Amino acid sequence: MDTSFSILFDMYIEYFGTDNIYLSFYLLNLIFGAIAFKLGFARKLPLVKTIFVYIMLAVGVYILTIFSILKLPITESLIVVSLVLGIYRFRLHRERN
Repeated sequence: MDTSFSILFDMYIEYFGTDNIYLSFYLLNLIFGAIAFKLGFARKLPLVKTIFVYIMLAVGVYILTIFSILKLPITESLIVVSLVLGIYRFRLHRERN
């Protein structure tokens, strides 16, 4: 019995095969991780600290992508987190106005 928790991984394999799968998932995880950081971090950081955070985010996403290739729902979780934080920020903006 194959228990795959990653719907996105299965769809990617079905439509595109295994060519460049790691790079594709790395870029997806990096984009959604950066969105989650941007929406979820309340304070404005200085430029050097922001650059450092994004470099560390890129290194951490490398590890997350390994878990994503092992069919864990990492990319799906980042998508849900980005959506929830986006809705939260939108409602917060509407409440302030």
